[in-house]
Amino acid sequence: MWNQFFLLEEYTGTDTQYVGKLHTDQDKGDGNLKYILTGDGAGSLFIIDENTGDIHAAKKLDREEKSLYVLRAKAIDRKTGRQVEPESEFIIKIHDINDNEPKFTKDLYTASVPEMSGVGIIKTALPDMSRENREQYQVVIQAKDMGGQMGGLSGTTTVNITLTDVNNNPPRFPQSTYQFSSPESVPLGTPLGRIKANDPDVGENAEMEYSLVEGDGSDMFDIITDKDTQEGIITVKKQLDFEKKMLYTLRVEASNTHPDPRFRHLGPFKDTAVVKISVEDVDEPPVFSKPFYLVEVDEDVKEGSIIGQVMAYDPDAIKNLIKYSVDRHTDMDRIFNIHSANGSVFTLKPLDREACPWHNITITATEINNPKQSSHIPVFIRILDINDHSPEFAKYYETFVCENAKPGQLIQTISVMDKDDPPRGHKFFFEPVPEFPLNPNFTIVDNKDNTAGILTRKDGYSRHKMNTYLLPILIFDNDYPIQSSTGTLTIRVCACDNQGNMQSCNAEALILSAGLSTGALIAILLCILILLILVVLFTALKRQRKKEPLIISKDDVRDNIVTYNDEGGGEEDTQAFDIGTLRNPEAREDSKLRRDVMPETIFQIRRTAPLWENIDVQDFIHKRLKENDSDPSAPPYDSLATYAYEGNDSIADSLSSLESLTADGNQDYDYLSDWGPRFKKLADMYGGDDSDRD
Repeated sequence: MWNQFFLLEEYTGTDTQYVGKLHTDQDKGDGNLKYILTGDGAGSLFIIDENTGDIHAAKKLDREEKSLYVLRAKAIDRKTGRQVEPESEFIIKIHDINDNEPKFTKDLYTASVPEMSGVGIIKTALPDMSRENREQYQVVIQAKDMGGQMGGLSGTTTVNITLTDVNNNPPRFPQSTYQFSSPESVPLGTPLGRIKANDPDVGENAEMEYSLVEGDGSDMFDIITDKDTQEGIITVKKQLDFEKKMLYTLRVEASNTHPDPRFRHLGPFKDTAVVKISVEDVDEPPVFSKPFYLVEVDEDVKEGSIIGQVMAYDPDAIKNLIKYSVDRHTDMDRIFNIHSANGSVFTLKPLDREACPWHNITITATEINNPKQSSHIPVFIRILDINDHSPEFAKYYETFVCENAKPGQLIQTISVMDKDDPPRGHKFFFEPVPEFPLNPNFTIVDNKDNTAGILTRKDGYSRHKMNTYLLPILIFDNDYPIQSSTGTLTIRVCACDNQGNMQSCNAEALILSAGLSTGALIAILLCILILLILVVLFTALKRQRKKEPLIISKDDVRDNIVTYNDEGGGEEDTQAFDIGTLRNPEAREDSKLRRDVMPETIFQIRRTAPLWENIDVQDFIHKRLKENDSDPSAPPYDSLATYAYEGNDSIADSLSSLESLTADGNQDYDYLSDWGPRFKKLADMYGGDDSDRD
């Protein structure tokens, strides 16, 4: 009865290690049986002697790799191949020996321990270990098996230990006093300097906050914290003024934003430093006493009257003198001016509120010693109203009265206007003129609302007796001084229907009433129109009479007829230019002295050489222009010159037949066809017999 064998691992003997023996009772020792081994490692790790059944381990075994092998064994008859025993299974176990040292799961361990810590799996060996003194430590740990007894194996590993930071250090300024300077004109919010307190801690434990705790400039300056650099930035909070204060002393405090309550016993986690800021003087422009000036002046003020004054001063310590001036871009009409020394504004021209009720000008104050330093101030000038305009009719009234009007009938309501603007509003009164206090035809009624009504005073108005009435009306206001005017209302007498609607007011109605009918008037107008047409036709026919021609003969060979029908105007300067210059130079007379310039004793008239020998027309014109441009005796006015000279070097001489002594029939123009395409047209016109016949 068997089920397992045992072997030692890592066998180091010279022979193979004997495992065990298989044997069956059917084995008589005569060699007829054969043992066969199958299963884990059979044939490679384990071999069997098929005759004896002895099993050996062919190789060194390692229990840590495989500690158990399952094998099967059987015995067969060599002759018949039949199993003499059923196949049986057995196990080979590997006995362990101490052949492996302890091993850590990692070659390198990393651990962190808060500084100032106490108990832990790995604990500090010294009390109050400080990260600021040393942050990194390296520890080698050894592990032994067999309880550390002799013959046991061991393994080692390395542990890197980092002390993590705690907020156990307060911020400290590296110096007790800082000094900065700033110009007095620096804009608000401008950084003046940076200061920084040192904190050995890291991360959020090193974060700090800056503040101003005391000092004579805490209201003039501010300090902010740069979260990236942990610096305190000092900025300007209010405008500096060198003349008021030249030096400020601040006390700045830096404190941790995340203090740790466990370390409060180590002291206050904040520090202070003194910051001195000196203000530098800057040449500043003048400063006006007000941001703007409002001046009110009556419109009837006299020219040269002082209407107001502006004042400016130099804010610098040296107190430079200042001069004043008016920006003429804001006073294009030069209505105002200012005394340069004392700033008194006065008028140069009369004022008119109705034309311009407001004037907005700009005054400039400039330092005399430094004109670049100047300031500007607006001055608003309000022109106050004076009652200097008389009331007038608001519009032109076309008033009529019906012939059948009754007494007391309202024929017109009038209103007036006034360019003035009294503070209490307008109040107008209407009265008849003193010369005609009682009008027998019409009555003026003041409605007490700045309007007046015109009422009839009688009945029986007639266009035959009086077709137009003039009604003068006295209008005056109640302001001081009282202004009045007389407006005349023209009232026409018209024919009206029963409802009072106007039908006719024209003189035509009077004529018709005298006995002329409409047909008679039309006939008269037609006769007048016919007479006018006859007069126009007679005048036109008289102007179109043909004049007798200057040349009647058809045989006249002249090309043009020029008629000069102007008699001239008695021009004294008849030699302003020589007409011969415009013609053939050979026919030009010698230069004559002009009578409109000084004699030759003062100006030497430049004599020019003749230009008519072999000269081009274009060169001739250019030279003649240059000659006249440089001639001091040339007319000082523009004149029209016509250059009609065609030149005198034509190889064909003159093509005109006017100067020819021969008859037309004797002329031969065949040579024109030899001159090229430019003269083709002339050759066609004059060349050949056909042209002669034409």
